[in-house]
Amino acid sequence: MRIAGTSALVVGAAGGLGEATVRRLHAAGAAVVVADLADDKGKALEEELGVRYVRTDATDEADVRSAVAEAEALAPLRISVDAHGGPASGGRLVGRDGDPLGLAGFRQTVDIYLTGVFNVMRLAAAAMARQEPVDGDGGRGVIVNTASIAAYEGQIGQLPYAAAKGGVVSMTLVAARDLSPLGIRVVTIAPGTFLTPAYGKAGDQLEAHWGPQVPHPRRMGRSPEYASLVQHICENDYLNGEVVRLDGALRFPPK
Repeated sequence: MRIAGTSALVVGAAGGLGEATVRRLHAAGAAVVVADLADDKGKALEEELGVRYVRTDATDEADVRSAVAEAEALAPLRISVDAHGGPASGGRLVGRDGDPLGLAGFRQTVDIYLTGVFNVMRLAAAAMARQEPVDGDGGRGVIVNTASIAAYEGQIGQLPYAAAKGGVVSMTLVAARDLSPLGIRVVTIAPGTFLTPAYGKAGDQLEAHWGPQVPHPRRMGRSPEYASLVQHICENDYLNGEVVRLDGALRFPPK
């Protein structure tokens, strides 16, 4: 699928992975909607690149509908990338004090990291289904979701986050099958440890900790590497129903 001439919705676009994706798709000729809750960063991207910023909570139906409508108004919506984040609860299932892990925190984490992805995916897919096919195969668009290698090797204390990301992984093939009659592909990226600007000075400490644990290259991932994969997924029509690990062959240890 050609990116130029389409519109792209990027949810979580003010974060490191999201911003790199916005820049990559914009450079490839897409009209990009920056959907996030970080007003300052979103408006800065809007001013710098000429993209559209729409304040968006991924878990809110009205917010996502507004962002989708903004994208549709720019050009045919054919790309949806969801890289949003948020607070995640953690802790052992039963703590050393004998108390069970809190239910409210688990629900909040699943709501943000799983229900939010579902919400964006269903509304973006409905909009893509209204577009005309762009090729002889009947393709209408592509949805790229973001999981984590924690879906496979969640560490001690990561149960809510691992459960939510595992749900994103599990939705991938089913969603691809559901949407196949409409010509909409679904692919998930499962990043390993990525160094983003959000870490600030703490990034040096994280790099020192995680870098040596990555088999090759022996460093944390970089946001443009995620964005490059997003572009390839968009342009490679035979990638569908797959979860792609982007982790330098890292496998999380128990802790």
